[in-house]
Amino acid sequence: MSKRLPPLNPLRAFEATARHGSLSKAAGELNVTHGAISHQIRALELSLRVKLFERIGQRLKLTPQGAELLPAVSSAFDGIAAATARMTRPTSSGTLTISCVPALLSLWLIPRLGSFMARFPDIRLKLIASNDPQDIRSPDIDVCVHYGDGNWADCWLKKWLNLELFPVVSPTLINNRPIRTIRDLADHVMLHGDDGREWHTWLAAAEALDLNRGREHHFSDARLSTEAAISGHGVALGDSVTASGLLAKGQLVTPFNLSVPASYAFYVICRNEVRSAPVAQVFIDWLYGEGEEAAGRTEAAVAGQISIRKRRSQKANAPVEP
Repeated sequence: MSKRLPPLNPLRAFEATARHGSLSKAAGELNVTHGAISHQIRALELSLRVKLFERIGQRLKLTPQGAELLPAVSSAFDGIAAATARMTRPTSSGTLTISCVPALLSLWLIPRLGSFMARFPDIRLKLIASNDPQDIRSPDIDVCVHYGDGNWADCWLKKWLNLELFPVVSPTLINNRPIRTIRDLADHVMLHGDDGREWHTWLAAAEALDLNRGREHHFSDARLSTEAAISGHGVALGDSVTASGLLAKGQLVTPFNLSVPASYAFYVICRNEVRSAPVAQVFIDWLYGEGEEAAGRTEAAVAGQISIRKRRSQKANAPVEP
């Protein structure tokens, strides 16, 4: 037996009146007369056999029965609105704005966008290089791929990839000025993509916090410090995600057989109402698929470069210091 539900129009009148606390404002929103709203609310009260509002001065206040009904009615209308939006926003078309960590965007995402654009040619992308947590709340941004601890409230989020950190350097620089042991880093410029914490973590794992450092340069993000390393300006900390393509192409090499887990990870984040939008779903699904496929290739690229450095060091009869 189907459950008996109140008629839709009186429920709409009730929800709008409860939200505004005014019959006149509800009438204006629903484009009907004040008398029509009043009539629909009386009809709903008769149907339910309860009083839903009481007047306090110039405003209407919900009775306990009205307060109990309102959340269910509001949720139902929100669900209908969301479903309608999904129906009118096809999966295969639309505009999607993505905020992404600068290094990840430049070095990992953009090189792989061809497969996404081939599968979804009618989706228009707007890509923003940013790791600003305010992007998560922005109505102008649909999906964020950010680096952090996952401590973002009131949003949908899921860890995407963990990453390992390790020094990277250009082949030209290391050939001209060899790095055979960790102590050799003192003769090189240290490039930072943060405030220095990540290099500190790696040096601590290498038991080299007492290293007599030479010059150090700081950049606003890891993309810039990595580009400086490619250009031969010093040694940067790369990671197992964004540096993988550069290692595979030989633009960078890893001088040591030592990596440390990063304190943070990459997360996919969006506002709760965006998560169910088909145009966002297809991008998120594609991103996770690409991440899983790339993980194995990343491990091989990193391991391969470490192996190359070990062989070069052994040939030079100078052991790599772990």
